[in-house]
Amino acid sequence: MTVTLKDFYADWCGPCKTQDPILDELEEEYENVEFEKVNVDEEQDVANEYQVRSLPTLIIENDDGIVERFVGVTQAEDIEAAFQQAGA
Repeated sequence: MTVTLKDFYADWCGPCKTQDPILDELEEEYENVEFEKVNVDEEQDVANEYQVRSLPTLIIENDDGIVERFVGVTQAEDIEAAFQQAGA
């Protein structure tokens, strides 16, 4: 089972900078989760595909599809709970 976290962000987004250290810490802890950063300014098609309307948006997926979507700065424990739900 592949678990992926897609981090939708933009360079001008203040809350995204608050989210980054939380994700960096989780990335060190969860070696079996793929972390992908998606710059919405450069990859608008991906942002549209996932219907991202505000930033930051985190999407946790597994082989079955989207497990959880978080909008706004999200704390580590909420993301970890979604990882477990996704099978990480």
